[in-house]
Amino acid sequence: MLSSIRQDQLERLVQKLGLEIGSPQNCPLRWDLLDRALCHPSAHPVEHYEHLEFLGDGVIRLAAAQFLTETYPDLPVGELAAVRSVLVSDRTLTEIARVYSLDRYILVTSAVKQDELGISRRLAEGLEALLGALYLSTQDLSLIRSWLDGHFQDLAQNVLADPARQNYKAALQEWTQAHFQALPEYRVKELNRQIGSDNRFGAEVWFQNHLLGQGQGRSRKLAEQNAAQEAFIRLKNQG
Repeated sequence: MLSSIRQDQLERLVQKLGLEIGSPQNCPLRWDLLDRALCHPSAHPVEHYEHLEFLGDGVIRLAAAQFLTETYPDLPVGELAAVRSVLVSDRTLTEIARVYSLDRYILVTSAVKQDELGISRRLAEGLEALLGALYLSTQDLSLIRSWLDGHFQDLAQNVLADPARQNYKAALQEWTQAHFQALPEYRVKELNRQIGSDNRFGAEVWFQNHLLGQGQGRSRKLAEQNAAQEAFIRLKNQG
């Protein structure tokens, strides 16, 4: 049994999601699962959100796939996969979680809560766990897509205008997996920096013995992203 304070908290969150569930006693929502989905492992050794997070990872991919195939039925599979990679990314999950102030509802120890660097990860994990709890409550996406589709709509439009929203590595990986069931290879080296240049690293992205793109950046990650951007745009333009 949940305390009255915790029940009130969870009901406020459900209202923020815009779910029409009637009275708490007669609604299809499993309040015990919702409570567990918003319990960080630091707050309880057993009844925490990790298993629901694992399930929620698959749930959001399914929800995104359904939304995209219904909304963009003529879009090639490779592009659908590239867009989905952004919709289900940790960055996107964190952005959506912040819209609903999800961190207010996640039970966590004070020591962990003070770790500013862990907030984004906690929000992404908590949202996935929340999706897992909603899915198990009805064994379908009826409590999910009613509020999640709106976020997907805005994000998908932005992604199609800029195919990777600066996440070209994920987009390129989704594209190569969808078409060839294989991953690209990145080769990074440190550069002899020229005066006035902040770029420390250079990267090349190869696929099936072909050089697809090159890029530079202040970090290895940024150099790889720039190389992936060149490769992805080249592949898209070539169809």
